Amino acid sequence: MKRHLMKNLAVATALVLVTSACGGGGDEPAKTADGKDVLTVAVWAYDQTPEFKALFDAFEAENPTIDIQPVDLLAGDDYAEKVTTMLAGGDKTDVLTMKNVTDYARYGTRGQLADLTDLVDGLPKESYRGLDSYDLDGKYYALPYRQDFWVLYYNRELVGDADLANLTWDEYAALVKEKTTGDGANKVYGAYHHVWRSVVQAIAASQNGGDQLSGDYSWMADQYTMTQDLEKSGSIMPWATANSQKVSYDSQFSTGKAAFVPMGAWYSARLLADKAAGKHDIDWGVAPMPQPAEGAGVKTFGSPTAFAVNKNAANSAGARKFVEFASGEKGATAVAKIGIYPSFTDDAVLAAYAGVAGMPNDETAKKAFAPDEIMLEMPVSETSSDVDAILKEQHELIMAGEKTVPDGLREMGERVKNEVG
Repeated sequence: MKRHLMKNLAVATALVLVTSACGGGGDEPAKTADGKDVLTVAVWAYDQTPEFKALFDAFEAENPTIDIQPVDLLAGDDYAEKVTTMLAGGDKTDVLTMKNVTDYARYGTRGQLADLTDLVDGLPKESYRGLDSYDLDGKYYALPYRQDFWVLYYNRELVGDADLANLTWDEYAALVKEKTTGDGANKVYGAYHHVWRSVVQAIAASQNGGDQLSGDYSWMADQYTMTQDLEKSGSIMPWATANSQKVSYDSQFSTGKAAFVPMGAWYSARLLADKAAGKHDIDWGVAPMPQPAEGAGVKTFGSPTAFAVNKNAANSAGARKFVEFASGEKGATAVAKIGIYPSFTDDAVLAAYAGVAGMPNDETAKKAFAPDEIMLEMPVSETSSDVDAILKEQHELIMAGEKTVPDGLREMGERVKNEVG
């Protein structure tokens, strides 16, 4: 009951309950019926994101006087908007999951998050990936617990014995076309490319040295051209269909409707959990992201995910304790054991990650999980949020066919230079 007290309520109702239950804020948390301190944590899609339960269970086991109650904001794509509304309204939810560094920078520079710099000062920083991304002029307002990077998921039955260890994008496109079969309700796409702009833009930036804040986006052209060619050939679902019908990448991959899916390494945890629960029976593997040319190493993109303490937290002491736990060795071990790549790593944590039952561990997978370069999904600056919004809008225009690739990229650059500067 404790874990699900608020999880299935409507968001607005949940927020009202949290705010009213938590009283005046500071270090006077609400109490459960058995006298435990309530700690509220804002998350998204709780049932589909197993890392949250893993962290909460591990923390509660070590802190039996604290009861974590998730505030489930449900729709992952709308999460940032909902958190923005919460913070603007003075909501007292204790811990806020920072889904990406762009939103984090916005909240941090607005003074809406508690300063956690003192917690960072004592950390073995050489053991963390992604920690520097939360440095805002020497101050830290969140600590990462997860470091994601993008890989290529594939269905072994559909792909067969193709060598995926060193794919170029040209080779990948040819394979996607080759593995597309059937039509109508029986169609199996060679791949599913999700609607997010990063599936094109961040991939291109990481592999072509592109700067997403620059206002020059000619380096995106090849990636857009390849994607649109796959769509025109019927080898991937049309972007407009996926967008309008809110298709999820999991609904395509875990049901065998797509042979390949480029996606973040976080997806492994869901595939593992759902297979263990009997929700799918896909024999899946992981390969490195395809590259523009052979011999350049494995370049990909990713982003850390972090926890922050709300400046208006009702249980700020408990919130700080949780963030420190989740980002450290014990939190890292908890998520590694379910197939999430943590921010903190040492030999024991990496062994726990590699040893998860069902986790691919062939040589191709090992190469995918050890990329040569991981570029941040979006650079952190005071202009990141504004640029991100423009890039997203132009991406949608290009993929919907309302702008050609050259026109869309030119307009993208003009808007960034004129509207952001």
